Amino acid sequence: MRVRALVWREEDIYVAKEVVTGVTSQGRTLEEAIGNLREALELYLEEVPEAAERIETINRELVGVLEIEQEVPHD
Repeated sequence: MRVRALVWREEDIYVAKEVVTGVTSQGRTLEEAIGNLREALELYLEEVPEAAERIETINRELVGVLEIEQEVPHD
């Protein structure tokens, strides 16, 4: 199964979050964060196997990631 994840840096670690379930992990390198996310998702799907179908359905319908510029209102 293919999943989609957001990945970002927080100081000296990478954080990886699967977009459908919200399962999140981290690592000191990008590769470690992704590996840890795979492991966390495996454990999650053992506990919630029906989530696999939800992940696949949403990923089929997902258009992509858009970058949208938004002004922040100021008081």
